[in-house]
Amino acid sequence: MDTTWIIVLVCFGVAVVSLFLFRAWLQKGTCHTTARVDGKTIIITGANTGCGKETARELGKRGGRIILACRDIGKAAAAADELRQDNGGVYIVKSLDLASAASIREFCDDIIKTETYIHILINNAGVMMCPQWQTEDGHEMQFGVNHLGHFLLTLSLLPLLTQTPSARIVNLSSLAHKRGKIHFDDVNLTNNYSSTKAYSQSKLANILFTKELAQRLKVAQHLDKVSVYAVHPGVVNTELGRHIPAIFRFIGYKIVGPFLFKSCVQGAQTTLYCALDEELAHQTGKYYSDCAETTPTRRAQNMDDARKLWDLSLKAVNIKDPTAAA
Repeated sequence: MDTTWIIVLVCFGVAVVSLFLFRAWLQKGTCHTTARVDGKTIIITGANTGCGKETARELGKRGGRIILACRDIGKAAAAADELRQDNGGVYIVKSLDLASAASIREFCDDIIKTETYIHILINNAGVMMCPQWQTEDGHEMQFGVNHLGHFLLTLSLLPLLTQTPSARIVNLSSLAHKRGKIHFDDVNLTNNYSSTKAYSQSKLANILFTKELAQRLKVAQHLDKVSVYAVHPGVVNTELGRHIPAIFRFIGYKIVGPFLFKSCVQGAQTTLYCALDEELAHQTGKYYSDCAETTPTRRAQNMDDARKLWDLSLKAVNIKDPTAAA
């Protein structure tokens, strides 16, 4: 064989093996615990699709009573039917629009009236890289939904969570937090909007919220009752990228995605790990990726910013601090 062809074949082989190893590295992380959640009440936002749906599927298999908190009731009902047929689990659909404080309060009022405990709250829903939209209450959409919506939801449900033995809260963040900065002087990015800047800010906010909530629960002596985790699910092939420009979405999801992105099942693993693993029962305020604790950026560890964001968020959603009254 010609030497040139040998070199070409060797290079091709190295490229294939390298791609395989890189893919394996990107998709690593599996929740191995066999823990069950029989009879436990679990709320998952945005559970009608993507990682949220797969999280609901697995927790339903393990005996959980899953509340799918979703904006699109029709899609949520269809997802619930599919999940019931898959594993016979208990799936309850409730309306929740995280872009509306009124909807969040209505949802929480209903939960508080109808439920005795919330064992696990998974703040999974989100929006990514959308145009310069506003929530019903006038907040920048990504900050409003990804952070403020879940902030109001969590604090409103905190009375039930703190009375539930060993309750857990899992906040979905992202590696994108590394590019994030909280723009306290213009948190809605009114003067200089960028969809990527807004997304990164919201994902940084998820981690700062996790850390500040964990700290406040420690002070309120609820650490033994509620643990809080922030999660990077990985680069996952989901509908979250619907607002990315079409050409980049095609390249990313159709060409690169099948080889490198995680599936929704794989993307749900770290969430499941934080929701289920027995060894994490008394861990709180930490950040996880690929089913392991990892270190976020310095900005995500800035507790002065975390406290400042907490105060800003309380005012933005007009809620009294339940940790201060505990």
